[in-house]
Amino acid sequence: MPSALPDGDPVPTDGSLPASALEGLGTRPLGFYVHVPFCTVRCGYCDFNTYTALELGPVGGHPGASRQTYAEAAIAEVRLARRVLGDRDVPVETVFFGGGTPTLLDPGDLTKVVGAIRDEFGLAPGAEVTTEANPDSVTPESLQRLREGGINRLSFGMQSAVPHVLDTLDRTHDPLRVPDVVRWAREAGFEQISLDLIYGTPGESLADWEVSVEAALACEPDHLSAYSLIVEDGTALARRVKRGELPMPDEDDLADKYLLVDERLRKAGLEWYEVSNWARDASSRCRHNLLYWTGADWWGVGPGAHSHVGGVRWWNVKHPVAYADRMAAGASPAHAREVLGAEDRHVERVLLELRLDTGLPLDALDEAGRAVAPSLAERGLLVIDGDQLVLTQQGRLLADGVVRDLLA
Repeated sequence: MPSALPDGDPVPTDGSLPASALEGLGTRPLGFYVHVPFCTVRCGYCDFNTYTALELGPVGGHPGASRQTYAEAAIAEVRLARRVLGDRDVPVETVFFGGGTPTLLDPGDLTKVVGAIRDEFGLAPGAEVTTEANPDSVTPESLQRLREGGINRLSFGMQSAVPHVLDTLDRTHDPLRVPDVVRWAREAGFEQISLDLIYGTPGESLADWEVSVEAALACEPDHLSAYSLIVEDGTALARRVKRGELPMPDEDDLADKYLLVDERLRKAGLEWYEVSNWARDASSRCRHNLLYWTGADWWGVGPGAHSHVGGVRWWNVKHPVAYADRMAAGASPAHAREVLGAEDRHVERVLLELRLDTGLPLDALDEAGRAVAPSLAERGLLVIDGDQLVLTQQGRLLADGVVRDLLA
């Protein structure tokens, strides 16, 4: 399968990093992202690196390219990470299983990977360990096993509570099951539960979106993410739009739906802390995603997973068979990497930190950016709070444009 990953620079076979990347190791939080690339069906809007059993075909002779053997390959990469990062004691603060559908693996496989991370690096006190899950991929028993195995946070892919919207997205779960899985999770001992919603699906009315928001709030989640639908090139949804079967999402409609969810969540006691994320309190914020948004270190395990340590970013080979072959050979699964220059890191810092409620320090901007900030404040897009720039609600709607102006 041809890779659509960037070319980048070559990576040593052993995965070793430049000395500069390791200099500050331990001064920044360290997290692990574990990509589980398996799905029962491919959703039409999804462009993530995922595979159904039919797409993978026969995988005999490729331990790690099937659901039954994947955990061992992932654990092998955790051990590779230990060798690459050296003997420095850097306990892991967050672990996040994403996909794909991580909960298609046996709960014992997920918790074995957590155990390997604990054995190799140690987990920081109170470490956040999250798995994504589809509502139809868990049972009361599997949730109990996940909690007993050390996973303490769940993120359910609810997406919508309206059947025709789910149908357009090719989501197969019964929306009436969502309250049940949240209740099962609470009974299993999970104190942190997040729900994911998508707005802007073709055919979704504002009333439909209101139904979904209210259904999510009725589940009393600790955290909620609401993302606007993006029609990604190469997806089945993009092909339907190109053929004229479905309309492109409308920008004004997306804005109306964002304002609705922001208002309803705020009234329910959930406050925004990132443009697309709301939490009941500071303890319910997704600490793993905060690593990404604040330029910390993380190691991405699995096919197509991306990593970042000390200004070096790399990405693994994309196909599960290629990944499994690399791990079986004891080689790094990295496809390529790049060393971020000062300008790259500056742009990323502005782009990501400005999305947070804590804002961006004014002195993180260059002279031109500092000069344009007051005009953006006059337009009501941000506030200058001491030495911090914080987006207003209107600024959140136009965040990409605000960033462009600050970097121009």
